[in-house]
Amino acid sequence: MKVKPLADRVIVKLEKSEAKTASGIIIPDTAQEKTQIGVVTEVGPGTEKEKITVKVGEKVMHDKYAGTQLKIDGDEYLILKMSDIIAIVEK
Repeated sequence: MKVKPLADRVIVKLEKSEAKTASGIIIPDTAQEKTQIGVVTEVGPGTEKEKITVKVGEKVMHDKYAGTQLKIDGDEYLILKMSDIIAIVEK
């Protein structure tokens, strides 16, 4: 299935990020209260008020509860507004 975002929307593929406590307990990403990181897979054309400033392939940071969840071919994605993206993550 191919999904193309409209207006100022961006599709982000979620990265799994499990954290481990000092005692070895694994905390899944669903239980963590922090920002999330994903990779931009599709971008909309933008609007006059909200320009798209990220490109396909860039890693971005967004709030945990932002956007609309979407499952495509078994992978987890989010459809975010451009304003929901907090930062671009560089290596």
